[in-house]
Amino acid sequence: MIELEGLTKRYGDKVAVNNLTFAVRPGIVTGFLGPNGAGKSTTMRMMLGLDRPTAGDVRIDGQHYDQLKDPLKYIGALLDAKAMHGGRSAFNHLLCLAQSNGIPNSRVHEVLDTVGLTAVAKKKAKGFSLGMGQRLGIAGALLGDPRILMFDEPVNGLDPEGIHWIRNLMKSLAAQGRTVFVSSHLMSEMALTADHLVVIGQGRLLADTSMADFIQQNSRSYVRIRTPHRERLLDVLHQAGVTVVESGNGTLEVDGGKSEQIGELAAQHQLVLHELSPQQASLEEAFMQLTAESVEYHAHSDAPPSLPVAPAEQRQGWGDGWKKD
Repeated sequence: MIELEGLTKRYGDKVAVNNLTFAVRPGIVTGFLGPNGAGKSTTMRMMLGLDRPTAGDVRIDGQHYDQLKDPLKYIGALLDAKAMHGGRSAFNHLLCLAQSNGIPNSRVHEVLDTVGLTAVAKKKAKGFSLGMGQRLGIAGALLGDPRILMFDEPVNGLDPEGIHWIRNLMKSLAAQGRTVFVSSHLMSEMALTADHLVVIGQGRLLADTSMADFIQQNSRSYVRIRTPHRERLLDVLHQAGVTVVESGNGTLEVDGGKSEQIGELAAQHQLVLHELSPQQASLEEAFMQLTAESVEYHAHSDAPPSLPVAPAEQRQGWGDGWKKD
């Protein structure tokens, strides 16, 4: 378990992390979300003792990170896939980690096989693609067979097969009773992976709740209805005390309604329905709704002014690899 209590980090006048208190529990995948600049990376660095808190406390299984006798056997982390010696092979990179942490050399072969890098184990890491670097970083996190795993943007650079693999890996680790804490900007992927969410904005805690509750509390749920008997259905629903909103194109919407109740009312009055579908916002929509006031960097949709283009007669003869002075 990871426990944060009043965790705060200031850089001069700027408060990067502001009095964070939450716990990351074993047996589930906990997603860590927030806009750019929210303080996620700083928080994760403080968890691992890489940054010293200005105030507050963070404990790994009841201890500070620097008190752990064999840290890789307690917590494995991927914060930066490029944090490796590019001149070393994948095998030697992991071997150095293993030997410096009292981990058997045989474990290196096991994790290379787990992440699918056995065939390139002798190749230097500097020649790896972003996705291969991610896999090597994940191998390093798994090396000590830790009870706690922490991943920052683990799917960066992975192809669809790789994304599917890391998703199932994290779920499998949680099912084994381990603590899994993962930060990602890919909302669609987080929705498929995380059971619980911790959301921060401008360094402050915004939510600490289950995935289902987060979406329900931060979005609109309704039932969408289409019927050729629109006026009759409106009368039936109004008589039953059901509030209906007309959304255009002949579609009706019932906020917070239950599709079973509406279907039964329609059946009782022999009304044909062409659509009766509960609608729930996506994780991305709920996240945008909650963090709208916490976004530090706002992009604008206005297109930049067009760049001047050289006249055609000047461009004649310009080829690839040439430039006009």
